Amino acid sequence: MNYEKIVNNVTEKIYEREPSLLDRFGEQGKEKCREDNHHHMKHLETAYELDQSAFFTDYAVWLDGILKKHGMKTKHLIDNFEIIQAVLADDTGSAEKAEKFHLYLAEAIALLKGEPVKGGV
Repeated sequence: MNYEKIVNNVTEKIYEREPSLLDRFGEQGKEKCREDNHHHMKHLETAYELDQSAFFTDYAVWLDGILKKHGMKTKHLIDNFEIIQAVLADDTGSAEKAEKFHLYLAEAIALLKGEPVKGGV
């Protein structure tokens, strides 16, 4: 799995969906978005290595709290995670890993939406 390519694709899709982000935050904001997505991928990778979805869902809940303190909405994080899922679906790398990442992201999204989460993977 090429994380750099995934992060760049996710960042581009975020900015395509919401072009006003570039006006509001400039290139520096775009770089921060890439950096944040690298963190998401590192946490997904660690959850995969540990075979513990809770590692990622705990991170998602923690991050959501931090982002809300800075004026962001939970919807922004959910949208970001959904975009990662879409990009992973197009990735030709490790199918097993992509499937696990998709499940971890789905659990985090459900948790952030306040929906019941099916037992961990």
